[in-house]
Amino acid sequence: MSRADPHPSRRAFLGATGAVTATGLTAGCDSPAARPDRPPSPTPTPRVPPTGRHQAGVTLPRAAQPHLLAVVADVGDGVAVGPLLAGLGRAVLTLTEGTDPRLLGLSPGDLTVTVGVGPRLVRGAGAALPGAADLPRFSRERIAPRSRGGDLLLQICAGDPLLLPVVAAALLGQAGDRIRERWRQSGRRGPEVPVTGDVSAPRNLLGFIDGIVGPHTPAEQRRHLWLTGPAPVAGGTIAVLRRMELDLPRFAALSVAGQEAVFGRRRATGAPLSGGTVASDPDLGAKTPDGRYLVPADAHVRRAHPNVVGAGLMLRRSYSTDGPGPGLLFISFQNDLRTFTKTLTHMDGSDALLDFTTTTATATFLILPGFDRQRPLGAGLFS
Repeated sequence: MSRADPHPSRRAFLGATGAVTATGLTAGCDSPAARPDRPPSPTPTPRVPPTGRHQAGVTLPRAAQPHLLAVVADVGDGVAVGPLLAGLGRAVLTLTEGTDPRLLGLSPGDLTVTVGVGPRLVRGAGAALPGAADLPRFSRERIAPRSRGGDLLLQICAGDPLLLPVVAAALLGQAGDRIRERWRQSGRRGPEVPVTGDVSAPRNLLGFIDGIVGPHTPAEQRRHLWLTGPAPVAGGTIAVLRRMELDLPRFAALSVAGQEAVFGRRRATGAPLSGGTVASDPDLGAKTPDGRYLVPADAHVRRAHPNVVGAGLMLRRSYSTDGPGPGLLFISFQNDLRTFTKTLTHMDGSDALLDFTTTTATATFLILPGFDRQRPLGAGLFS
């Protein structure tokens, strides 16, 4: 009713009374007002756009979803890779939009699917391309042949764990007999712990905040994360996956101080043993009055520190696992595989954390640049 019409019309009056009557009838049946014990409807999870310069699932969403399923597969000999990837990209669009009947009525919510191709396929497109190199072997590995390497990565992340196997089945069905699954691993992240600004990180199964250091700002990501050329790979990145078993009983038997010495950080706060807050850079030169390093020589934060290693930053999106034993699915993204290999080589010598880990699967992939309906997934690289 407008201010210029202070007297309600007969139509407005009937509409209002009709609304009241309908509300009353609804309340008398099964409305929330009549069922005070019914929980409120959950707030819809914001959708993550799948298109753009970069694929979703690396820096989008900003805080990684709590559930992940990684599927690693091989592509059959003679299969045309371009059409395979283009079809997967179209399926990703319909699945994330919620229009794909293969979702079985589930809402996609914050679903992301990130697709990568392994070194064998990259070498087929160009031996000098980023992502063409295989991972070397390291110590503390117990890896079955089918758990090493692979041609195709499907990284599926979501807030709803029911989506993971449903989306994986849809994508594998899309590919059909052109691919053969090698291994898969599901994982979950704990609640996010604030680090600084809008940066947060979860705790791992060892009780410590995981993923504090990384290229978090746009400038750092341009320098350390995203590939800038050649054109077919620009906007992509290099992923490393390492599935590890954790020796929880032996780690839990350490005192809290002993556990903190392994990481070089406080368990409760994530702050470096040299002082400061969780966001502080460790002072690796700080010593006690009797000359001992505050951050031990074999502490993880020292052995993996980019300045000590002489390598770039890695963006880590690691997930805790529980099958067949407690473990960690380590996932790092970087624009140069040497960032990872130099770091792990330096850790391999005397990183105290590695004494509690055994790697059971490993692979590296070129995460393809972003795509849309006009520019299919993998276009330019696998035309």
